[in-house]
Amino acid sequence: MTTDARVAGAAPGLTLRSGNQMVVEGALRAGCRFFSGYPITPASEIYREMTLRLQARGDVALGAPDEISALCYCIGASQRGVKAMTATSGPGWALMVEAFQYALMAETPVVVVLVQRLGPSTGGATQGGQGDVLLAEFATSGGYTVPVFAPSTPVECFTLAMAAFSWSEALRTPVVLLSDKEVAMTYEAVDLAGLPEVPVHSRPPATAEGYRPVQFATPDEVPPFAPLTGPLKVTVTGSAHNKDGWLRKNDAETLEVLRHLEAKIAARAQDMAMVVPDLQDDAEALVLGYGITSRAAREAMRLGRAAGRRLSFLGLLTLFPVPVEAIREAARTARRVVVAEENLSGLYRRVLAGALPDREWHGVNKLGSMIRPSEILEAL
Repeated sequence: MTTDARVAGAAPGLTLRSGNQMVVEGALRAGCRFFSGYPITPASEIYREMTLRLQARGDVALGAPDEISALCYCIGASQRGVKAMTATSGPGWALMVEAFQYALMAETPVVVVLVQRLGPSTGGATQGGQGDVLLAEFATSGGYTVPVFAPSTPVECFTLAMAAFSWSEALRTPVVLLSDKEVAMTYEAVDLAGLPEVPVHSRPPATAEGYRPVQFATPDEVPPFAPLTGPLKVTVTGSAHNKDGWLRKNDAETLEVLRHLEAKIAARAQDMAMVVPDLQDDAEALVLGYGITSRAAREAMRLGRAAGRRLSFLGLLTLFPVPVEAIREAARTARRVVVAEENLSGLYRRVLAGALPDREWHGVNKLGSMIRPSEILEAL
């Protein structure tokens, strides 16, 4: 597959691009200068594109001997002050978890693109699925919130890749961009000249005055960043530590640092909430979707409304922190809330039911093939 396929007979500017390629486009636009990965379907295209494009402009892309090394290389680059990203699928993500937790504890910005395929284990490499949503969010011990964004189109792959870098940098935390095989590998017409402008945040820089490696006045503040091998002495560890970065167990300051890791995320949950609403007044039912199932849900809305039904749809671009207020507002008049997702038992629906227990929840779930709009309509 070429990297710049034109749409035959289309208007100038339209180019065929996959979701994977648009993730790369967004990452580069956000300032990513380091990539490391280990090839795995359906994320391998990101590996290929990042390698070609970063090396062509003099930045760094490294093939790693395994997924553990890939993420560790990215963490090292980030601790030198460089924006870094890796990409994998479910089996590779399982190997990355320890390093990912280290990044969370060490407040190291890094973006992990997790392209879902059918699981568990090595599952079906070329078969789609949405079974990693909880594996992505709850892979870390301790109950800390990992920001997780889920695109459903190539353009959303671009914008959410940029958002992932922005929040990772602004909060000094690892972020997961959760794609799926169908979104990642489907080629669609994209107007590259018309892509939206997305602001990109940077990690706050440290100064010598009063510097401590983990410096904050209130728990939700993000500590200023000092790069390794820079002019300031940096102490960084994945073990529990105080504000000087020294290993400690359960003294008051160490516990304050641990609570701070969650507080800085929770304080910005509303700002991170991204949804695509298509709502009707007095809707009798609300459909929620993310990733590829959002697209079947949009078609189900069209068919249902044509038949006289009053229906609302909310596409979820932010999965975690859960966009509770947006969902609550969308479900204001709905008697039924239906969540469509390609996994066995409705993984994300379980989370929503806990967050909004006052709603009547129903699932449309499927393994081994995509959910059809008619199957969503039957559940309404």
